[in-house]
Amino acid sequence: MALVVASLAWLSPTRTIRSQVLTLRERGYVEVARLSGMSGPEIIFKELMPNLLPYLGATLVNAVSNAILASIGLEVLGLGPIDSPTLGMTLYWVNYNAALINGWWWWWLAPIVIILIVFLGLFFLTVGLDEIANPKLRRAA
Repeated sequence: MALVVASLAWLSPTRTIRSQVLTLRERGYVEVARLSGMSGPEIIFKELMPNLLPYLGATLVNAVSNAILASIGLEVLGLGPIDSPTLGMTLYWVNYNAALINGWWWWWLAPIVIILIVFLGLFFLTVGLDEIANPKLRRAA
């Protein structure tokens, strides 16, 4: 299951990072670095990477949250290892035993709350990284 999720998870972050690199390489400071005689790898590591790191961090957090959601979704459908104590398999057994219909709210409340806390934490991490990366959102010091 991890191979399936990982093989499909790189498509969107790659597009995002590629577009960001294409916009960064057209900036004036990269042209100045080229004209001053810096080599290609020097420009990448000294000029582009410091400006790209917040985007890489935000993209990583987004990819991790998408992978977690895909894993949980596959496990809820019963496509994960049946004996593993994961959130997705817990929700699978909740669904399998009709806990929602029988009114056993405590079966599904804990996994849903944990998933909600994880995704809220990842969302707030993305918002914080976006505040660092986006000059329009930076607070005046």
